[in-house]
Amino acid sequence: MKTCLIALDWGTSSLRAYRLGASGQVLDQREAARGIMQLENLGDAAFERALEEACGDWLDDAPAVPLIACGMIGSAQGWREAAYITCPLGIEQLSAALLRIPTRRGRDLWVVPGVIQRGDLPNLMRGEETQVFGLLAEQLAGPADAPLLIGLPGSHSKWVVVEAGQVVGFHTFMTGEVYGALLGHTILGRTAVPGGTFDAASFDRGLDVAGSSLGGGGVLSTIFSSRSLVLTGELAGQEQADYLSGLLIGHELLAMTRLCQATTAQRVVLIGSAALCERYLRGLERRGHASVRLAPEATAMGLWQVARQAALVELRHTEEI
Repeated sequence: MKTCLIALDWGTSSLRAYRLGASGQVLDQREAARGIMQLENLGDAAFERALEEACGDWLDDAPAVPLIACGMIGSAQGWREAAYITCPLGIEQLSAALLRIPTRRGRDLWVVPGVIQRGDLPNLMRGEETQVFGLLAEQLAGPADAPLLIGLPGSHSKWVVVEAGQVVGFHTFMTGEVYGALLGHTILGRTAVPGGTFDAASFDRGLDVAGSSLGGGGVLSTIFSSRSLVLTGELAGQEQADYLSGLLIGHELLAMTRLCQATTAQRVVLIGSAALCERYLRGLERRGHASVRLAPEATAMGLWQVARQAALVELRHTEEI
């Protein structure tokens, strides 16, 4: 199969590498725990080694094929900092601002910049923008002219508003990271008992509390209930984690609906881990959002589209592996 692009999703904890064919299809992929948190402060040599470990053989076999990356590799803690591009923006602006990093092989690594939403409270993202444009390119989002809200649940959940193929705004919720911190580093974790399967009833109970008058005081006024309900015998220790998950996601969805009201009346697409997206889908449907779809992870296609727009992918770069 012909290789036309080697694409990297280089994040905080992991590095995923893709070997892409003539239409952007994934021919091969790999993942390693070589994210920037394992490499920062170790200098260029550490990033070079991680690159070699991830796809050195691909680079040997296809010495003229372009190399592109997105994610935290372009952050201030990454290999080189790729300046943020201000939204609203389309894929044209993103592709025109790629950062070139020369490597010791004598070939360039092109890094996709992050996106900034300026204002009194600036907002930032790196990597999610590439998934968004990958989703749009695969036409999984429906009519291009209709407003769209794309949710990317995770440690730092993003809600991206797209209009006419452009990212016009976005919001960040640190729901996943806060969930982990609360269970791992506060008193709430002392009563939680690790469970096996997802407890839908407890999760739904958390969602309902967040969306009712009981949650009117906000997330800080309700999270302690995940402990108090256990201590009073109204919630089992095995149910606490899913209750807390529902509570936090419920507050996130409540705020998101308020912030993105005009768009959420149209269409919502979720991208990310299947298990986590199912929780968000459950929460959205419980809040009355009828037009919600799940889409597969789209980073590889996004990197392909950026590379094409930047004229990195050309026929003369295609080689046989």
